[in-house]
Amino acid sequence: MNITAPPPDTKLKHLPDWQYLLQDYYELYRYLPSGGSPLIRAHQRAVREAIRRVIKANPDVVPQPPAQKPVTRHFRRALDEGRRERLAPVIRALDSVKHLLSWQHGYEKVPRGLAGSYAYAELCGPGGPVITTEIILGIVLFAPGCTYPAHAHKGITESYVCLSGAVSENHQGVFAPGSLIYNPPEHLHRITVGTREPALLAYAWIGAEADLAHQKMVFTRKKA
Repeated sequence: MNITAPPPDTKLKHLPDWQYLLQDYYELYRYLPSGGSPLIRAHQRAVREAIRRVIKANPDVVPQPPAQKPVTRHFRRALDEGRRERLAPVIRALDSVKHLLSWQHGYEKVPRGLAGSYAYAELCGPGGPVITTEIILGIVLFAPGCTYPAHAHKGITESYVCLSGAVSENHQGVFAPGSLIYNPPEHLHRITVGTREPALLAYAWIGAEADLAHQKMVFTRKKA
């Protein structure tokens, strides 16, 4: 008699690589300085509290079909560079799930030149892999010399944490590994990347459930 094996458990607590990744994201928003900004400090707290709720809820983990984009040829270099920095625990956690990542562009029409120099992979959110409506967490990878056009997010408070490489937002300061970039809702921002190395950023989106579930990614022609 044939006995069908039970399906593997998909709950977060039984998948330590994903649980460690969420824990390391929590630590990012616990220890990175706020620069004295009450808005950034409040955002960091909101991200931590959302991650804590996700871990406590023990949600399903449903990896999307793995997908690559041209820019992911730079991913190994970005991870290697990140291992030299103080955020290396997050790099190690990402390395453990890298074969499961589904890299996307997220736009119906990608501007000329951007398709080969940019992609993101979500790690936690309404679409998974860690299923939740509390928050969206992910990573975005830029090739050297990439310019990510001006855009804004309706109803979403966003932050980036630079894991490797260096970027500038709106040509106002340089953000190296360990830096946090804070973008309130509707804030128009444009990202440029250094010419020698790729840049790998972790990101967090906080907002109402409807905004997180139905955010439409579009670029604007307005100047940043």
